[in-house]
Amino acid sequence: MNVSSNPGARQDNPLLVGLNPEQAAAVSFAGGNTLILAGAGSGKTRVLTTRIAWLLQTGQASPGGILAVTFTNKAAREMVTRLSAMVPVSVRGMWIGTFHGLCNRMLRAHAQTVGLPKQFQILDMQDQLSAVKRILKAHNIDSEMLPPKKLQSFINSCKEEGMRPGDVPMRDAETRQRVELYQIYEQQCQKEGVVDFGELMLRSYELLRDNAAVRQHYQGRFQHVLVDEFQDTNRLQYQWLKLIAGGASVVAVGDDDQSIYAFRGARVGNMADFVREFGVQNPIKLEQNYRSYSHILDSANALIAHNSQRLGKTLRTDQGAGEALRIHESVNDLAEARWIVDEVRQLMQADGFAHNEIAVLYRSNAQSRSLESALIAAKLPYRIYGGLRFFERAEIKHALAYLRLLENPSDDTSFLRVVNFPTRGIGARSIEALQDLAGANQQSLYAAVAGMEGRAGDKLRGFVTLIEQLRQASMGQTLRDVIGLTLEHSGLLEHFRAEKDGLDRVENLEELVNAAENFVTQEGYAVDVTSLPMDEHGQPISQSLASQGVDMDVPWNGAAVQQLPSHAPAPQYAALDANQSLFVDVDTGETLTPLAAFLTHAALEAGDNQAQAGQEAIQLMTVHASKGLEFDAVFIAGLEEGLFPHYNSMTDQDGVEEERRLMYVAITRARKRLYLSLAQERMLNGQTQYNVQSRFLDELPEESVRWLTPKRQAGAQGAGGSFGAAGAGRWSGSSAGGQRQGGYERSSYGSSGGAEDVSYRESGRYSGFGSKQISYGAGSVPPQASDGVATHGIRTGQKVFHAKFGEGDVLSIEGKGADAKAKVNFGRHGTKLLLLAVAKLTVV
Repeated sequence: MNVSSNPGARQDNPLLVGLNPEQAAAVSFAGGNTLILAGAGSGKTRVLTTRIAWLLQTGQASPGGILAVTFTNKAAREMVTRLSAMVPVSVRGMWIGTFHGLCNRMLRAHAQTVGLPKQFQILDMQDQLSAVKRILKAHNIDSEMLPPKKLQSFINSCKEEGMRPGDVPMRDAETRQRVELYQIYEQQCQKEGVVDFGELMLRSYELLRDNAAVRQHYQGRFQHVLVDEFQDTNRLQYQWLKLIAGGASVVAVGDDDQSIYAFRGARVGNMADFVREFGVQNPIKLEQNYRSYSHILDSANALIAHNSQRLGKTLRTDQGAGEALRIHESVNDLAEARWIVDEVRQLMQADGFAHNEIAVLYRSNAQSRSLESALIAAKLPYRIYGGLRFFERAEIKHALAYLRLLENPSDDTSFLRVVNFPTRGIGARSIEALQDLAGANQQSLYAAVAGMEGRAGDKLRGFVTLIEQLRQASMGQTLRDVIGLTLEHSGLLEHFRAEKDGLDRVENLEELVNAAENFVTQEGYAVDVTSLPMDEHGQPISQSLASQGVDMDVPWNGAAVQQLPSHAPAPQYAALDANQSLFVDVDTGETLTPLAAFLTHAALEAGDNQAQAGQEAIQLMTVHASKGLEFDAVFIAGLEEGLFPHYNSMTDQDGVEEERRLMYVAITRARKRLYLSLAQERMLNGQTQYNVQSRFLDELPEESVRWLTPKRQAGAQGAGGSFGAAGAGRWSGSSAGGQRQGGYERSSYGSSGGAEDVSYRESGRYSGFGSKQISYGAGSVPPQASDGVATHGIRTGQKVFHAKFGEGDVLSIEGKGADAKAKVNFGRHGTKLLLLAVAKLTVV
């Protein structure tokens, strides 16, 4: 588009100085409707603000004739501030704000028309949840049968689709019940004169739809409508926009390649609908990127080109090629975290990168734990952007509270945290009565429960019984299994699985199992160490020993404190007895069960490396949280099938395309350096998984990437797995003689002579508490045996001797270097998985 042909357009106009031709065209086009496809780092905020200034300066619009919609209040304030500095007119008459903010303004002006009191109040999400809980309680509906958050989500989803209770299709009895409660909720809100966020949008839409006079008023008032982040609009927001626009000139600014919020109701198809329904002839594409080097942009362009449902654009830059993307494959997730930390330290020390300009991105919140652990060990300050550190997350604190009660029932803080979570009908008055009783008798809350009477006493005793049953079930179990039992039988997993957005919380809880197993391994002990041994009275042995005044300077049961090899990192704890059922703190001499030692470790990690306000820190965040941000150096971790792309997306093409858009967003956050990492073996959801590399790695241009480790050969679908409707994959790469070919060492697993048909489970959910579960996740590969190659002097098939377990046969070797493990059958002691860098194995 030639900007000089537009009314009032002049190349020397101060507003156009410094703009590239596409930006100038977007600012100064003559009118009508247009879509501005604004690529990452293309300066869309500047363009949108300058467009409004242009309209005011050239007299095409007055402040009162402009409506600008943003997606955050912060963006709206920033736009007003910029406009005030750009044009010498008051911008107070403009309508600039979020959808909800503008709808609130409209409803305030027409409160009587829509049947609301003039001073109606707005419920935030927590207030809305409280209102839903009151309804469930008033109608005697068990909150465990219908969780309040699930009903809240149902109501909000209906409103986002523009549906009142009478509009919802009655599919079954469950839907009928929710619709009836939705109706009751609406009546209650109307009676109280309150509205929630969804109601602001829906009632404003209904006002425009049903009242011709009001609709004509606004259509006549606003001659220019501008909408930012258009790719994130939902169905109702788009319908509202169509009603209020009328014959106005509408400018929609967005990037369909960055539409990543479908789970929140965003509909990327709104952009294509806008082009068709608003008669957009030639969308303006902002393709000049001012953020990244071309290797980064070329990779983003090549990746997103694999999506079929896009309007199309190609990012470019004048900044030069820069450095190629670095790709690194680690043996496991712990090694991946250590490699990332080593590279981060190198960036800061050798290349002068600031802490704040380095970001580590991951697909799932649960991935942060191993990264946090490695950063803590390296004494590097970090900050979780848009979220909490792993051990500070509410669901993790709930789980740890249950575990603390197993170890110490007198912990009143933990008792109060979970006695009614998940809800058990134990109200505040019951808790107050229990606290009074405990105070009068100088008892812990746990002990005072026995003296409570009535229904409150029955419910409290039910909770105590649960803890006692968990304690009994935990006797003789490994730390991993104790946590698994606790998560399942406490109701935490079931509670969060019932939430609409509970997947992240469930994954975090399952990651706690990994944290425990890694803790035991890193301290140098076998993963099957007994977690909570009991004496003959049913008390933890650690408490029993202390009460008997056992002198810890004398080895208990004649077993000497285990000494680790000189090359192993010094642990905080050492095993005390021959069965490794107790830990002793090597600094303080305190005797702890493995559970108590892990709880201490969790508490210390929660308080470690906390970046102070204003202190520079490495940024950790999910890819979703990174949208709109940029950094000099970016690490994207966990690029494996089933993780990124996530296994939940593999059931349909749209899901995979959204995951690819998410990867596109991740890549385009980087300005100068981009690192991609994956692991051969990863602990996920409480299980060890052997995953193939993400298909996204094979969609990057070879000339823009550099593998730091040997590149694995990919199978079908670009990553070794073809995925059916259920999301589970069958390996379809090359094989010969029953042996898998690729970057892994070859592994025989099966007796067939030709190409094997090996099926894999969809997700590796933690599904058993009696033994270690191993899963081959979607598109995953089996464990790599050593094929006889010696590791730490040990090879498959050898007979070895261990000081505690005696003689055993080496069944397999997994991993390499410091992460190598040996699976050894010790006969009556069973099969053990031992870390070779720590275990004392002697070849017989």
